[in-house]
Amino acid sequence: MGRRWRDGRGELVVHGEGGAVSGGFGVRIPLEIATSYRARTRGLLGRDSVDGAILLSPANSVHTFRMRVPIDVAYLDRNLTVIAVRTMRPGRLGMVRFRSRHVLESEAGAMAGWGVRPGVRVEVIPG
Repeated sequence: MGRRWRDGRGELVVHGEGGAVSGGFGVRIPLEIATSYRARTRGLLGRDSVDGAILLSPANSVHTFRMRVPIDVAYLDRNLTVIAVRTMRPGRLGMVRFRSRHVLESEAGAMAGWGVRPGVRVEVIPG
């Protein structure tokens, strides 16, 4: 199931266990999509905040060197199912997750509020 996205904006939909949250609609979050080498490398570096989340694809690890604030990081497999979620402080190097094909980043604490946790599936809607 190859994913072909382009750099730009979109929407992240978080589905709950069993495929749906709140009556099947899911939680919808503004999303920045970073697929080019340049956009993935830049990520959230130098920002004080992010509106929603950023998707890095392809990616299986991240670092927080030169970041100003802690971030939440969710590792996604090829089916966009969450493998792991970590909060990382600035100046850290994250573990490589070999099953991960994509990484979501957001402000620290945001993902718990959205219901992003291991086993949950997300959907990316380019916009």
